[in-house]
Amino acid sequence: MSISIRQARPADAQTIYDMIYELAVYEKAPEEVVTTPEEIRETLFGAESKTEALICEVNGATVGYAVFFSSYSTWLGRNGIYLEDLYISPDARGNGAGKALIRHIAQLAVQRRCGRLEWSVLDWNQPAIDFYKSIGAEPQSEWVRYRLAGDALVNFAEGGK
Repeated sequence: MSISIRQARPADAQTIYDMIYELAVYEKAPEEVVTTPEEIRETLFGAESKTEALICEVNGATVGYAVFFSSYSTWLGRNGIYLEDLYISPDARGNGAGKALIRHIAQLAVQRRCGRLEWSVLDWNQPAIDFYKSIGAEPQSEWVRYRLAGDALVNFAEGGK
């Protein structure tokens, strides 16, 4: 079995979208996917994009993707990498593809002198939690993630609440 990791290309937009939807179904929120393959192509690969994407292939077949971007830690005084999505198709799990993909991103973080690589996981996703712990990642349970989105974001930006 041959696992390879490569930079995603605009031609991968449909495949990435399909896997985003598969991930949303797994996370019990497919109705929250409002983007399109065309929008993925424009926003992920456009000239102004600050986001990167990787494709994971096993024996030449695409089995996963990762999307990530630079973050910054004021306490460390260094950039970091925030991993937005890491997804491996269910039939390809357990063969090292996910580990290869996250290792590749960790190597990028080290090469770029980043202070950390971090991500979020749903608290009920025990297989993912077990995988992350197996590679040495530690939960940051003292932090609670907050989000402004949709109407609440617009309302606040326009001076509401």
